[in-house]
Amino acid sequence: MAAVFALVAAGIVAFAFINLMSQPNTIAFTQESSGAVNVTLQSVGSIGTEPHPTWVSYLTQSPAGNWEHTTIWQVPAHTRVNVTIYQYDSGSPLRNQQLGQVTGTIGDTATLTRCDAGASQASCGAPKSFSVNDSNVGNGVAHTFSIPSIGVSVPLAGVNGNDTLCGVAPCQTGSPHNIITFSFISPGPGTYSWQCFVPCGLGWLYGNGGPMGTLGYMGGFMKVA
Repeated sequence: MAAVFALVAAGIVAFAFINLMSQPNTIAFTQESSGAVNVTLQSVGSIGTEPHPTWVSYLTQSPAGNWEHTTIWQVPAHTRVNVTIYQYDSGSPLRNQQLGQVTGTIGDTATLTRCDAGASQASCGAPKSFSVNDSNVGNGVAHTFSIPSIGVSVPLAGVNGNDTLCGVAPCQTGSPHNIITFSFISPGPGTYSWQCFVPCGLGWLYGNGGPMGTLGYMGGFMKVA
């Protein structure tokens, strides 16, 4: 996995500099009574709104419960961060199967819950712990959530592309989706890039343009204070 991150290091630096001057809103998260920070995201196959309605994207849920089109958030240092990702995009086999591994999370595991179209949260399948997602089986992997500098990477299982997928974000739980949860410990103060490592810039060379290199879509920053 370290070798994979090394190969894309130059791309991460370019991503940071290109987007430095046009940053979306930063959402600040604070410790809850449990002592942990809870961050909720969703990944969607198309944002559905201008200026790039067909682009894939992440969104972040604010502490007030509102979905915001931003991928920049702030968390306290040396704190458990519980992440929940509602994943609404279809998947495919990975070009590099190493990205199917869960790394850097507590226990190097994550949990996956599959929810069919029209399913209420109560009728979703049972959560299953996993450490590897074999992208050649089932619906493949849609995206990853990866923070290379601290070794965190989690594959996000795709949904069935033959289903009627969410068309305009933020997506609602009535659309088919997967729920991926995991936790990690935030590092010391600083700004850490995070992004998807599955090329998903449709129409761009090797899938690495467009949303893959644009802040607020398939990558962002975790600010640690």
